[in-house]
Amino acid sequence: MGQIILASASPRRKELLEQIGLCFDVCPAKGEEIITKNVPGEAVEELASQKAREVAGMVKTYGAEHEELVTPQDVMVIGADTIVAYGEEILGKPKDEKDAFRMLSLLSGNTHAVYTGVSIILLAASGKAGELTFHERTDVVMRHMDAQEIRRYIATGEPMDKAGAYGIQGKCAIFIDKIDGDYNNVVGLPVAAIYRELKKLGIDLYLW
Repeated sequence: MGQIILASASPRRKELLEQIGLCFDVCPAKGEEIITKNVPGEAVEELASQKAREVAGMVKTYGAEHEELVTPQDVMVIGADTIVAYGEEILGKPKDEKDAFRMLSLLSGNTHAVYTGVSIILLAASGKAGELTFHERTDVVMRHMDAQEIRRYIATGEPMDKAGAYGIQGKCAIFIDKIDGDYNNVVGLPVAAIYRELKKLGIDLYLW
């Protein structure tokens, strides 16, 4: 069996991989996120690739402090990033409460798209390596939120570490009218797409 490493500190992504029964290690990428693309799907793939490549680069040289990453096994590093797009604007995590209010006001009563980029780097014990990068899109319809409702939601603190300033799996669930696409993609990791894309390469995630 090989080793799977999740290059993300997101508790939601960790929970989704646990939900489907995978054994894996968590090693969050810590580098600065840099976006050079303007198209949401391309931008989120770029961010996911940055995370996966940073952690993959540590696997053989991470040192005694993280011996679990120094392995003679085949290694699969999964990097992911999620953004919300409304019109032409890409919405990441809010900078502060004022920014969260602005984002939620944009999304209120409208349809927006959630993109999660996934980058999977495969490192063979023989030294061979490869990278698979793709993204999944889900459209979300949010019902109207008045200013009081937005402020009350922001006061919970939930929006501050989430793309688009909301969590569909949390307190904001009462404001989601419907979605078109994968729910888990909005949460932060399209596990069905990961399984599907790896299967196309002849890789069974559960036999890794």
